[in-house]
Amino acid sequence: MNKFVAVSALSAATILGAGAQTTATNLVANPAGVREMSLKDCIQTALQYNFDVQIQRENVDIQLYGLNGAYGGYDPTLNISGQHNHDNQAQFTTVTETNGAVVGVVVPQISDVDSFKTDVGGLSPWGLQYDFFGNVAQSTVNSFGSPQEEDAGGQVGVTVTQPLLKNFWIDTTRLTILLAKNSLKESEQGLRLQYITSVAAVQNAYYELIYAQDNVQVQQEALVLAQTQLDQDRQRVAVGSLAPLDVQQDEAQVASSQATLIAARNTLSLDQNTLKSLLVSDYSHWHDTTIKPTESLAANLQLFDLQDCWGKGMTRRPDLLQARLTVESQGITLKYDRNQLYPTLDLNSQYGYNGVGPVYSGAFDQYGDANHPFYYYGASLSFPLSNVKARNTLKSDKATLRQELLTLKQLEQNIMVEIDNAVQQVRSDYEGVQASKQARIYAEAALDAEQKKYAVGKSTTFTVLQLQNTLTADRGAEIRSIANYNEDIAKLAQQEGVTLEDLNINVQFR
Repeated sequence: MNKFVAVSALSAATILGAGAQTTATNLVANPAGVREMSLKDCIQTALQYNFDVQIQRENVDIQLYGLNGAYGGYDPTLNISGQHNHDNQAQFTTVTETNGAVVGVVVPQISDVDSFKTDVGGLSPWGLQYDFFGNVAQSTVNSFGSPQEEDAGGQVGVTVTQPLLKNFWIDTTRLTILLAKNSLKESEQGLRLQYITSVAAVQNAYYELIYAQDNVQVQQEALVLAQTQLDQDRQRVAVGSLAPLDVQQDEAQVASSQATLIAARNTLSLDQNTLKSLLVSDYSHWHDTTIKPTESLAANLQLFDLQDCWGKGMTRRPDLLQARLTVESQGITLKYDRNQLYPTLDLNSQYGYNGVGPVYSGAFDQYGDANHPFYYYGASLSFPLSNVKARNTLKSDKATLRQELLTLKQLEQNIMVEIDNAVQQVRSDYEGVQASKQARIYAEAALDAEQKKYAVGKSTTFTVLQLQNTLTADRGAEIRSIANYNEDIAKLAQQEGVTLEDLNINVQFR
């Protein structure tokens, strides 16, 4: 079998997982009439077009976008503002008139201020908060009896705050990112689980279709046997060597065989629809197409070591890996809430330069000269006196973690039981195949012998018909047991989580 390269397809496909982009041979283009398909063809088609797979693939993209969005917590923020302030105030002053008298008058004092502010601030991955800022303002004051006053000034600098206890080794942003990473991993395992589920469903439907097809053949052969017996007995009645009543038994047998054949053909039609529903996203396009399996049922002996099967299940089952990621995520939350118990102890500092002048350019020149620095540094400490909420949140996290660990252990045990049952079922199925094969061989020999006895008048129509029914039942039981064997091998691979590996389907995520 060629190596399958995956998202949704095999040898002709490429799976890129998150943000999944897929290219594959288009196996569903213009199907018409009878379409011969191998199991590989069916799996390839299903992995590309099955609705459940497509839906789960979108979930991976959703989680990927969520993770990318979580990194937005480190996006710097740019703030720019500008403002003009105009203030016309009444000012009381005294004026000496020409006659020497001093009088009080109200005169205006008009001021105009143009100010601009900008800063770029954000958060670093190690919790440090920073803010690069700059501001400048120019004012003009016109007062009665005084010359116009103009001046400009401002500051440029940086402010940083570094947590030392609370929010030091993990903060809200880092918590969100870590949880989003695990959510993406869980969605990838969910997609892998859906691949396994869909492939196993296709395998089961494909084997069921082969069984239904073979069962129609068995029932057709049964009808031929019954019709041949009826034709022969009618000839015997015509020559007087057989009572007419025996012909009625033959006719009843033919009618019963026809009814069984009709039911088998209906089952075949339903199994066709079941397989189609797993393969395509446009059922109406495939409605008039008949899928003809190119493979046949066979029971090849496969040996399984239970310990090896358990080892596969413990390391490959996607649902178990998802459960372990859930426990890991709870551990991350526990780490965050434990850090929240600590007091807030932050180092704070600021450094920058002042600038003044009659106009903007003068202030800017002083920024460049760096002759008038300012700075501060220090620390701040704060903590709640009781911290009831943080302590109880931590206790709740620990209880939740214990619960999830128990759930994980329960799942591991259930998986071991499921694999144990599956291994026993496969072994039993193989023995059943051998037994049903021998039963069919003996039934064929018994019918042949009885027909020879009947030909010489040493048997009855009733006995021959009974043996015909037995042979038909044994033939049906044999193909049923072979189909069950193949389906249960596929189920065991599903329980182990190795369905994709067994079929050389390589799932990759970017």
